[in-house]
Amino acid sequence: MRGKFIVFEGIDGCGKTTQIEEISKWIPTSGLLRGDSKLVKTREPGGSSLGKKLRNLILDNNKDNKPSSLAELLLYSADRAEHISKIISPALDKQDWVLSDRFCDSTLAYQGYGRNINIDIIKNIESIVCQGEYPDLTIFLEISAEESFLRRKNFIPDRMESEGIKFLEKVNEGFKLIAKEKNWTIISAAQDSSTISNEIKKTLYKNFSQEIND
Repeated sequence: MRGKFIVFEGIDGCGKTTQIEEISKWIPTSGLLRGDSKLVKTREPGGSSLGKKLRNLILDNNKDNKPSSLAELLLYSADRAEHISKIISPALDKQDWVLSDRFCDSTLAYQGYGRNINIDIIKNIESIVCQGEYPDLTIFLEISAEESFLRRKNFIPDRMESEGIKFLEKVNEGFKLIAKEKNWTIISAAQDSSTISNEIKKTLYKNFSQEIND
């Protein structure tokens, strides 16, 4: 028996960080963890030690340091390979639960649908990098690109957040297509935070409580 791998996806400003913080406090008291299992909270890019350095390269707003679209894709892939090897797989092997802010489908949405890199190329790289390690559950917090911009108007944007609303609309449409294809749990992020948290908790119980009781 391995642990559970749960991923939160969505465009910037959808509230992933807020919800992961809330759910990470709740899970240890929920009765969902087995025995000595622990909860690991992580993110992409930047979940591993190497990943933190790659994150700085990827999101650097200095135009002189902007990578090409292909280089950007490969930097994300390198981050993910290290993330899986050093953080995700070891935790799951110990029956721990992993909550991740983004995983491989963010690359498909941002670099595939947003940057127009060939989807098949991205999926081929993904198959090498992920080595069969995929989420047990993906939660998609859905908001419009317009709402995303309103929520982030007082924040200093990183390079990806500076791409503009047209880019974000393409990314968001990509997420919606992926969510439908992969049968993700879709939750409206336009609701208040506590309502969203309660929906997530119900989803986790629905998906995993039976295994705990068996």
